[in-house]
Amino acid sequence: MTAATETFREARDLLLDLRTDYAAAKERFTWPQIEEFNWALDWFDQVALGNEAPCLWIVEQDGSEAKVSFAEMSRRSSQVACWLRDQGVRRGERVIVMLGNQVELWESMLACIKLGAVIIPTTTLLGPADVRDRIERGGAQHAIVRSQDAGIFDGVTGDYTRIAVGEPVEGWSSYADSAASPDTYTPEVSTRGDESMLLYFTSGTTSKPKLVEHTQASYPIGHLTTMYWVGLEPGDIHLNISSPGWAKHAWSNVFAPWNAEACVFIYNYTRFDPAALMHHMDRCGVTSFCAPPTVWRMLIQSDLRSLRTPPTKVVGAGEPLNPEVIEQVEKGWGATVRDGFGQTETTLAVSNSPGQPVKPGAMGRPSPGYVVRLVDPATGEVGVQEGEICLDLAHRPLGLMVGYNGDPDKNAEVMRDGFYHTGDVASIDEDGYLTYVGRADDVFKASDYRISPFELESVLLEHDLVAEAAVVPSPDPVRLAVPKAVVVLVPGVEANADTAREIFRHSRAHLAPYKRIRRLSFSELPKTISGKIRRVELRQAEDAGYATADARPSGDFHEDDFPELRG
Repeated sequence: MTAATETFREARDLLLDLRTDYAAAKERFTWPQIEEFNWALDWFDQVALGNEAPCLWIVEQDGSEAKVSFAEMSRRSSQVACWLRDQGVRRGERVIVMLGNQVELWESMLACIKLGAVIIPTTTLLGPADVRDRIERGGAQHAIVRSQDAGIFDGVTGDYTRIAVGEPVEGWSSYADSAASPDTYTPEVSTRGDESMLLYFTSGTTSKPKLVEHTQASYPIGHLTTMYWVGLEPGDIHLNISSPGWAKHAWSNVFAPWNAEACVFIYNYTRFDPAALMHHMDRCGVTSFCAPPTVWRMLIQSDLRSLRTPPTKVVGAGEPLNPEVIEQVEKGWGATVRDGFGQTETTLAVSNSPGQPVKPGAMGRPSPGYVVRLVDPATGEVGVQEGEICLDLAHRPLGLMVGYNGDPDKNAEVMRDGFYHTGDVASIDEDGYLTYVGRADDVFKASDYRISPFELESVLLEHDLVAEAAVVPSPDPVRLAVPKAVVVLVPGVEANADTAREIFRHSRAHLAPYKRIRRLSFSELPKTISGKIRRVELRQAEDAGYATADARPSGDFHEDDFPELRG
């Protein structure tokens, strides 16, 4: 066992031991200082020695499955590393990995880490223009791609190695040939912890995707906080609903579970089916579950009690959880869904950790190793009751990105005045619990009152007719703006005046007058390919639809349309 392995294990074990003691973990945990570190070699391969316990379990929709042990994954990833080296992949070179939830994805990631190559995780949902952007801006010199997606690269010029996973593709090297390579890998030189390891393109909810750079230490070691939040332990079977290519997949389908020596569980489906998902969770003994709010909302519309042995560790991430979801899961599973906050740029920075009181609507307290300050966006005052979530760079967390690759202006903007500025707004209470308010760009004023879209959306989602909702400012000549809700209805409900009346009635009953929904439309919500709502598109549509004082888009309902609601 290397010195780096021992140092990492000490930090890991401390958080495991203090898994339910937040105060002690916050006081005693410090980021391990490791100058040379290669997570795949110094951690994964070490825990894999003679370890036949499963590290990856993939169940397909047709019932077939693949189960891979730690020892087998270690050997296969070493074979792939040796083979990639023969294909010309060198330390520091950038590799697009564009694979689905398949064994080769995990093999490739570990192999690239062993080589010291820089991974550019890429979703299989991209089109040629997005792929070209990743090749050009990402500076990719190699691409590992599913055979069925190779055609997307036909018009993407450049000098990069093409590797196909699956059926042979003309002009592409075959990943299957790696099976003939040696199953031990020895690096030519040691890997430094500050070397680049990951380049993530963000989902681009408000602007062109940014290129986030993480190191051999910042994500592997940084995700000790994610492990702590979920409460993962050795032997857990952890299911995280997330698509490859996005940071959350690496969070909870690679680093956090394997830091804990837990098994990553995947259920591959083409169309989400809550009953089928819960059947496989029961059959395979899933102990830990993480899902975005969209999935949680679909689950609570199903019969949660059909899962006979629900997981005891349940968390939500990607966007804030609504209190209605937490309440319904507690009734159905007897477990509390614990919220958390982080970004592609960070690891888990704020959370409700295991064993701690969960306050309704709060996303928790700062993770061990993170110092969080709320900063007034207008004045720069630090320590306000409501303000932008910022990370104190005087206590820089290891899980924070290096920066936005190739964008010094953006780096200067987000790293100014001694803080990393997340762009998210929260409030804090007397116990140090943070409650999410919204993206700084999404919070707006109506009649000089600050409106949090998230708060209003949470109320709307409590209504039985509402499946999803997004609230944006709608231009108003008197109030400057009024809250407008774009609503997705549950299946079978008609988008008509009667439905609008019921939702307005619900808004009046549960929101203060200045927060009430004043306008409403029924429509699908524009989303990024990672599934996040693009509120910027909704705001632009509102500005265009109400460009003049007498303008009113077709299909919009106004609260004033229903005089029976007055009084």
